[in-house]
Amino acid sequence: MKSYRIAAIGGDGIGPEVVAAGLEVLDATASADGGFSFEVTGFDWGSDRYRATGRMMPDDGIDQLRPFDAIYFGAVGDPDVPDHVTLWELRLKICQGLDQYANVR
Repeated sequence: MKSYRIAAIGGDGIGPEVVAAGLEVLDATASADGGFSFEVTGFDWGSDRYRATGRMMPDDGIDQLRPFDAIYFGAVGDPDVPDHVTLWELRLKICQGLDQYANVR
């Protein structure tokens, strides 16, 4: 059976709830099909982490994401954290660091 490694980054606000619900759908799909599965690893990267550490993700965050088949990314943004911080230190850092050209929704 094929297993796909998914990095799950819930982010902020409703993001973690949406990602959790989406992962339930993925699991149900895999169970119904029976020919594949998912191995999900969650990352606590987002504004709460920024407030606690001063960083949206660790310095080696891109390297941590490289082995995964896909990244399931929630919503990022918080009224108390400037938009340029959440954008440049997480979303764009991931896109540019992994040469992602599409953000599929």
